[in-house]
Amino acid sequence: MEQLLKKESRIEVVDALRGFAVMAIILVHNLEHFIFPVYPTDSPDWLNILDQGVFNVTFSLFAGKAYAIFALLFGFTFYIQTNNQKKQGKDFGYRFLWRLVLLVGFATLNAAFFPAGDVLLLFAVVGLVLFFTRNWSDRAILITSIVFLLQPVEWYHYIANLINPAHQLPDLNVGEMYAEVAEYTKAGNFGKFIFGNITLGQKASLLWAVNAGRFFQTAGLFLLGFYIGRKQLFVSSENNLRLWIKTLIVSAIVFAPLYTLKELIMKNDTIIQQTAGTAFDMWQKLAFTLVLVASFVILYQNRTFSKMLGNLRFYGKMSLTNYISQSIIGAVIYFPFGLYLAPYCGYTISLLIGIFTFLLQVQFCKWWLSNHKQGPLEHIWHKWTWMGTSK
Repeated sequence: MEQLLKKESRIEVVDALRGFAVMAIILVHNLEHFIFPVYPTDSPDWLNILDQGVFNVTFSLFAGKAYAIFALLFGFTFYIQTNNQKKQGKDFGYRFLWRLVLLVGFATLNAAFFPAGDVLLLFAVVGLVLFFTRNWSDRAILITSIVFLLQPVEWYHYIANLINPAHQLPDLNVGEMYAEVAEYTKAGNFGKFIFGNITLGQKASLLWAVNAGRFFQTAGLFLLGFYIGRKQLFVSSENNLRLWIKTLIVSAIVFAPLYTLKELIMKNDTIIQQTAGTAFDMWQKLAFTLVLVASFVILYQNRTFSKMLGNLRFYGKMSLTNYISQSIIGAVIYFPFGLYLAPYCGYTISLLIGIFTFLLQVQFCKWWLSNHKQGPLEHIWHKWTWMGTSK
């Protein structure tokens, strides 16, 4: 009975944490107008001040951290799936590859309405690392995760530039791609918008992730989540609680100096900003991500806190459905082919729209899950993952 209670608690905190991550992603996406930077130009001074405050707080808390939590839990879910199959004497690896192919399809659906901003395709590509490491030892997985999180590519280019000042990062033309995306988005032609998003937009998104250091960070987070699953660190226990408290303390302590160093490095030449600057930016965001995760896990042990955030469990169970539907909703609200409210929505109004969208989605999740075990897109992903089997 005790083991069953622990299992349920673990599932609850993971679902709630996933719901928290998707909620945070939605708030950030709304402030960004889903990578469509069109805002009011004649707002009163008091509103401009409020908008800047809303932007600073929201981005400081969630930008680059919400996606990281999402990635961490992607690796954790892989552990659950792998372990369930291992208990039956089966290898989930090749079925997982097919699951990644299906994820490319969902990524395409999401990208159709989210110009140059989809993360699901990145997950589908980087997810290969989980396939190749699925049978490695815990120690090897943890070490590899740390190596990836150290941002080795950025440090390679930094050292190469020190040795040869003429060395520069390859120009991936991301800025030009985003400019082209902005042009066809402003044009308001729905057909060109959809086609451009699933072709040029997806390419721009992947290459931006390369420049931003997200390829290796995502791989590291996948493996860290896989490791957390293997070590059962989301299971309620005194040892795990002490570990999460230590994680919170260490992460909180190292965040400030990492952030300060990042700000100092960003005052240097462009090549240093793009290499060492990117690495430190990833590290300070990782530190704050761990602060958020550890705080959430610790607080969730409190009945009052877990009850207050109970709706996040429903939201997290339908994370794929919510993630993709928020892109469609955002496109209709902000883009020229829809209501085109972007020029009238500053950061504050956009945040309120994001909160309202989240609350609507929560109510839909509660209604849907009262009659179904999974969300609509989750059901399709599960059913197609196991097509050809008795599952």
